Amino acid sequence: MNHPPGHPGRRARTRVIVGPQAHADLQRRDPAVAEAVGDFTRRLRADRTNRALRPTLLRAAGDNGDLYLARAGTRCMVLLLSTDGGDEMRVLAVRDGARAREELSRLTVEINPVSGVVEVVDQSEVGTTVRALPDRPAPAEEAPAADTPGGVGPRAPETAEALRVPLFAPYDDRTLIDLGVVPSLLPALRAVTTEERFTELLGHNLPELTRDVLLALREHGDPERVRRRVTDPWRADEEVNTGDWARAARRTVSQADTEDEAVLDALGRGFDTWRLFLHPEQHRLATGDFKGSTKVTGGPGTGKTVVALHRVRHLVSRLAPGHSRPVLLTTYTANLALDLEERLRALGGEELLRRVDVRSVDALAREVVRDSTVDPGRPLDDDAAMDLWHTVRAETGLLHHDAEFLDSEFKHVILAGRCGSWATYRRVGRSGRPRIGTAQRHEVWRLVEAYLAHLDTPPRRTTYALLADRAADIEEHRMARFEEQARYKAEQGGRDLLHREAGSGMWLRPRYRHVVVDEAQDLSASHWRMLRAMVRPGPNDIFLVGDAHQRIYGGRVVLGHHGIETRGRASRRLTLNYRTTRQILGSATGLIEGASFDDLDEGTDTLDGYRSVLNGLAPQFWRAPDRLTEMRAVATLIAERHDHHGTPYSAMAIAVPDGSTAQRFANVLTREFRLPVVEIGRDGVRADLDAVRIGTMHRFKGLEFQRVFLTSVGEGQVPDQRIETYRETNPDRYRLEERRARSLVFVAATRARDELVVTWSGRAGRFLPVDADTTAHPATELIGREGPPSGSSNSAAA
Repeated sequence: MNHPPGHPGRRARTRVIVGPQAHADLQRRDPAVAEAVGDFTRRLRADRTNRALRPTLLRAAGDNGDLYLARAGTRCMVLLLSTDGGDEMRVLAVRDGARAREELSRLTVEINPVSGVVEVVDQSEVGTTVRALPDRPAPAEEAPAADTPGGVGPRAPETAEALRVPLFAPYDDRTLIDLGVVPSLLPALRAVTTEERFTELLGHNLPELTRDVLLALREHGDPERVRRRVTDPWRADEEVNTGDWARAARRTVSQADTEDEAVLDALGRGFDTWRLFLHPEQHRLATGDFKGSTKVTGGPGTGKTVVALHRVRHLVSRLAPGHSRPVLLTTYTANLALDLEERLRALGGEELLRRVDVRSVDALAREVVRDSTVDPGRPLDDDAAMDLWHTVRAETGLLHHDAEFLDSEFKHVILAGRCGSWATYRRVGRSGRPRIGTAQRHEVWRLVEAYLAHLDTPPRRTTYALLADRAADIEEHRMARFEEQARYKAEQGGRDLLHREAGSGMWLRPRYRHVVVDEAQDLSASHWRMLRAMVRPGPNDIFLVGDAHQRIYGGRVVLGHHGIETRGRASRRLTLNYRTTRQILGSATGLIEGASFDDLDEGTDTLDGYRSVLNGLAPQFWRAPDRLTEMRAVATLIAERHDHHGTPYSAMAIAVPDGSTAQRFANVLTREFRLPVVEIGRDGVRADLDAVRIGTMHRFKGLEFQRVFLTSVGEGQVPDQRIETYRETNPDRYRLEERRARSLVFVAATRARDELVVTWSGRAGRFLPVDADTTAHPATELIGREGPPSGSSNSAAA
């Protein structure tokens, strides 16, 4: 048995772990409790022999582990697991109030035989939940008949309840335990007979693997599928000894080492859970060693960006000391790059940022071109580039080719296929693009030549697409020279070749050692060519995360065509959503049903197995007879949520299809309702500004809000009525535009964390439920009243 942590002697520093269930306990309590636990943990780490800590032995956990109780403050106590003679301590649970000691003493603590991690179950809490939710007996006239002393008659209510089949009756104890359900929970689980009971059970602080398995069984039913999707990622890399507490405590999955001062400081400030804990599959991806490139896909809220950030920290931790920035973290837009930089700073501080180059791919391409060639001119923004296409259409008289199509064709076919001549463009493949004949291609080529001629006319201008293409050429040339030098050096026995390398300096070194890409689905072929050439092929060279279901900017790109091989075990999927409730997720995934999506390579991808661990409000649907009524209804709902339920304005956002609609919404909210609003621009919005966010669905990429109002999704609005012109004349183009619109609505809907409100005017859009027009709330009920109807008010109380 270990010596008590408070055993007198010299100052003894201790490695302290805060378990994920203890962190969840803190999030459910007053901030003062978290502050006290943070202070206690600091003191325990500094000197476990400090008599003021006064830990008391509760019981031995096994041959190499003991459980202790300690008072962290006047209001709370903690349960500790001590191993390795007290050198390792883990905070397992936190309770406050007069009965804290009693509640902690009753907790069941065990090692999960599948994951090998320490888990805690509050048997009294779970048991109370099951007993406190009696099933409603079936009405007498509907109850099954039974033999009674008087003959055949209605069954007594308590007998009817006893006949209900437990939800998990199809699975025996051995199956559940093998999947990872904590054994001590089985008796209570066998008493769960309704979804209401199950939802209440999930609301308690269950071990994460147990919760994931139970949710997956209810949603999919097949134990083998659950084993592959849920259990196997959790499975320990070695055979688990359920009596080896020291080994269990050392397993790093889903643990936070409080040697990090930032973690301790954050315990009392509602620290974002993603910064502390990773799901086992996320942890393996973030810290794994790969032979080459790695691709991680997954639906919204599955933690892809979290994994990318932790991956960056892991790669930096393996670097030799220095002052260079050999790790690149990049994404598509400038505002997302700024967000990544702030999140990386929160994760590892300035010390981490000093070794990482964080920027958007366009900013990176512009710098490469500026430093390597004659200035190509000022890059046009998206609107100006589109205006130029309109100009050349008018000048050539080829008005039947619209500007959006031409811009996309130029980026995703001509530049992607490196078409420097008409002969090349005539033969190039066009995977994922609408089919057009040779005559149409020739007209497009004439338009492209006119477009480029305008850009070259003084004062010279360029586009971000052209900058990316030029940067890719420069970097490929640079990497080719480096490889040539490396081959020559190897032929000479590896000697330094000063006569050959003089003057080249950094030129012949790869620009980066590791590249990490977020929102990979939106990068163009030129971007991938550039990134591939910036890092030498080898172990852990490129790590990318993305989801084709959320592609709203780029076209389809086959990574393998650009020397980025991610097939087989180099391709992984995340399926567990941590941000969006099951109710919102179910509605959002319905928006993209019936469409096919790629896997960022040559295969296809689905959201099979995609699920949420959160329970909450069902989405609301509101229909309006006209645009103005819809806008006034949304303003009324926002005011009600702020005034009666305390939701900050900054926690609410309105998603619209286009900029003009955003402006109309802003006018109604500010002039008629005096609500503070701010538009989401290219660089985002100041976080400290308490105003309702309004933006196009494109601008919602990478953001999240407590309540999202998904508006203007009526038929003819999303997708825009203009795509109907392609239904007969260009079916490929029609399908492409419709799929892009689906993705856009899907992205906006999944930005909601607690509540999603969907509104439209006229007829419901094609992506909404088929009965939306008949089941939605009429928005006219909100107009001219002091507040929304009672049903809405109740729904809003989160």
